[in-house]
Amino acid sequence: MTLPGSPARPAAWRADLALVGIAFIWGATFVVVKQALQDVSTLLFLALRFSLAALALTVAFRPLPSKFAQPGTLLRGGVLAGLCLWAGYVFQTVGLRYTTPSKSAFITGLSIVMVPLFGAALRRKLPAAIEILGVTAATAGLGLMTLNLDTLEVERGDWLTLWCAVGFAVHILAVGHYAPRVSFEALALVQIATAAGLSLGACWWVETSAIRWSAAVVAALAVTGLLATALAFSVQAWAQRHTTPTRTALIFALEPVFAWLTSFVLTGEVLSARAALGGVLILAGILIVELKPGGRG
Repeated sequence: MTLPGSPARPAAWRADLALVGIAFIWGATFVVVKQALQDVSTLLFLALRFSLAALALTVAFRPLPSKFAQPGTLLRGGVLAGLCLWAGYVFQTVGLRYTTPSKSAFITGLSIVMVPLFGAALRRKLPAAIEILGVTAATAGLGLMTLNLDTLEVERGDWLTLWCAVGFAVHILAVGHYAPRVSFEALALVQIATAAGLSLGACWWVETSAIRWSAAVVAALAVTGLLATALAFSVQAWAQRHTTPTRTALIFALEPVFAWLTSFVLTGEVLSARAALGGVLILAGILIVELKPGGRG
């Protein structure tokens, strides 16, 4: 069985399986980062995370000069992807201080709905009716999950996480555009080094940097720096040479599911009935937009 529009090449299937693995790693990190943020300031955590990842990639991808062909294209793509990546993680990590891991993951998942919409905007085309239906379902789910019915207000953490979804959607499109044009190793390194530089430049004046070297902080830096950043974005850059941004976004729909399962196992977090229904609607909207049932894939 193949998804609509799925290529049959073995490389495409390996890419899809690799992206599933990334979704699992990212889903599992929500609760890990949530616990670590009790002992470290946000931007300092991101600076350490991305710096560790950039150092690991520099060692893993040596010798580097052979991978830096087309430096102009690589620089544009890597810096753009790194800027989107940094913005997405800043909003997500700050938002995670004020919301739960499961809610953060489901709201982040809205980036998947945004990918085809932003792609249509770049092509100056109106979204298809089935895409509008999917966005409507996902928006309704977002409202159920985040809206306080007593005050009709959305909590601060949920608003911040929604902006992170915008950053990650643009990041998927940027990587999808540049990955076939440059070395995936160099693209991964440049974007992560860009995010590291932005984090290091901002953490000393945007916030009061503080850290207590607890086991939770060390574990979170190791998991997020090496697995969820260095490994994951290198694999994503490679995988998107063999698949499309839309298929990538569809596979990443598994991330909030993995996040909820991890949070349930490790912390016992249980979504309320209303929040669970909202999560189901968000996933339904994602699948409607990506699979386009009854229409063209």
